[in-house]
Amino acid sequence: MKIIKIKAIRAVLMSSIIVISIYSCKKDFLNKAALGTLDPEGLANRNGVEGLLIGAYSVLDGYGSANSGWETAGSNWVYGSVASDDSYKGSDPGDQPDIVPIETYTETSSDYYFNSKWSTLFDGIQRSNDVLRIMRLAKDITPQDTALISAQAHFLRAHYHFDGKKMWNNFPFVDETITYKDKNFNVSNTTDIYPAIEADLKFAIANLPPTWEGAVGRINVWAAKAYLAKVYMFEHKFDEAKVLLEDVIANGVTSNGKKYSLNPLFEDNFNPATQNNSEGVFEVQNSVNDNSNGGNGNWGDVLNFPYGAPGGCCGFNQPSQSLVNSYRVDANGLPFLDTWNTVDVKNDQGLRSTDPFTPDTIPLDPRLDWTVGRRGIPYLDWGIMPGNDWIRDQNNGGPYSPIKNLYYKSQAGTFTDNNFWTPGVTANDIMLIRFSDVLLWAAECEVEIGSLAKAMNYVNQVRARAANPKGFVKKSDGTDAANYKIGLYTSFPSQDYARKAVRFERKIELAMEGHRFFDLQRYSIDPSANYANNGYMTNVLNAYINKEKGRRTYLQGKTFTQGRNEYFPIPQAQIDLEHGSLKQNPGY
Repeated sequence: MKIIKIKAIRAVLMSSIIVISIYSCKKDFLNKAALGTLDPEGLANRNGVEGLLIGAYSVLDGYGSANSGWETAGSNWVYGSVASDDSYKGSDPGDQPDIVPIETYTETSSDYYFNSKWSTLFDGIQRSNDVLRIMRLAKDITPQDTALISAQAHFLRAHYHFDGKKMWNNFPFVDETITYKDKNFNVSNTTDIYPAIEADLKFAIANLPPTWEGAVGRINVWAAKAYLAKVYMFEHKFDEAKVLLEDVIANGVTSNGKKYSLNPLFEDNFNPATQNNSEGVFEVQNSVNDNSNGGNGNWGDVLNFPYGAPGGCCGFNQPSQSLVNSYRVDANGLPFLDTWNTVDVKNDQGLRSTDPFTPDTIPLDPRLDWTVGRRGIPYLDWGIMPGNDWIRDQNNGGPYSPIKNLYYKSQAGTFTDNNFWTPGVTANDIMLIRFSDVLLWAAECEVEIGSLAKAMNYVNQVRARAANPKGFVKKSDGTDAANYKIGLYTSFPSQDYARKAVRFERKIELAMEGHRFFDLQRYSIDPSANYANNGYMTNVLNAYINKEKGRRTYLQGKTFTQGRNEYFPIPQAQIDLEHGSLKQNPGY
């Protein structure tokens, strides 16, 4: 089922920059005849440089010119969700088998998923560097526009490097001075690149505007500040992050001038008809029906629809039972922070769709049914989720389907592109940072260095939005589809309790959005203390395996190994091509 897709570049000068989209993937991440195939003089003008910049933006969805597919998705669903306790690979065991070792923590450096991801990130890095190199040759770009273009290129370069840093930790930093032409491309990965990422983002902050007229997809200064705060969170620089986050919360606006705020309805973040709203801080744009034959749609999530049902393909990224259990709440509508996984929410595992089944009547957080498709509950406007009829292999992937990446049935043909093998290429944007992210990061900072009461206030803002009854999933008669209940915290009695509450809120608010693995990683590893590892990730994921191995037999005998599995293996293909400049991660 692997597809090699040439990414359509959204640019004015398609004929000038299309060469960017045909870099060879048969060489290493830098040994691509990039400057050899580009015509720097022909592109060294305002239009050419803007085209190059749009080409750099276009890789944000995970699709560059390398052999990229769902393994490189901008949403990071394989690495952030399947590799964590969010979801199972799903589908059947034989489809996309290279995901199985990632899910079971037995991955090796020969897995082509890692090589594809590495190559695509460096495609984005190379495109960003091309902007900076060729811009300097242009004669018709004003100093003001030079600063704006440079700021965007620095931001994009920081993002692609940071995505690699999260994946591999030991990831090389490549700036515009490192070129194929001069054969100086063998770059070591043994130097910590956080300072270089920070420098790129600080440059972006110093030069980006607060808004862009008619260009909602361009990054603005507030998104750059939020992104730098995210980097600080991974570095455990909570003081620095707190200052930025408070500024973003108080003063931040979207690129089209909307004051940052939570949408009244949680589900509007995942509806292609309501995106680019007040909650979108860093939002990757996708479009369909634009003569690209689906090439500009959200290809990264195209496998993650119910099997043979809405979306047409393919039954992957199925929510885990452990995730579903996380949405159980007590009589006050609060989550079970320590005992959430001791009782299963009722499911229809093993039942046929014709067998009787009644959904659980216990109190549940309403976000569950905007995150997970459950039998007996309305599935957007597609009708009642029937269970096994929409599941490819229940014994392998369980009874659930994802929802957040799906389009509404009424949107078919408008927000979907039917010009390729599946109708599941959608205009659903990828929300890499949304405002609830910002609030919950701020809550973490308050837990670690500030006020527990203020941390609780931030968490309660997120929970209050989820408690809006207008956002509860409804049956056809207008009644609630389940026993929804959600309450607000009245106190955080200790730092330990507050830390659990904030982390749990991130888990259920941002589930299935590709964040979970990396959140667990940063809870465990402190770069500011020489990358000390407190074992938190190990404990969480081994507890998950121990619970799930009775449900998913392929997890039996598997273990998350501390000091190894927090990061993925450096692709061996890249090590071989780089003549010893790249060093493998520990344990691989």
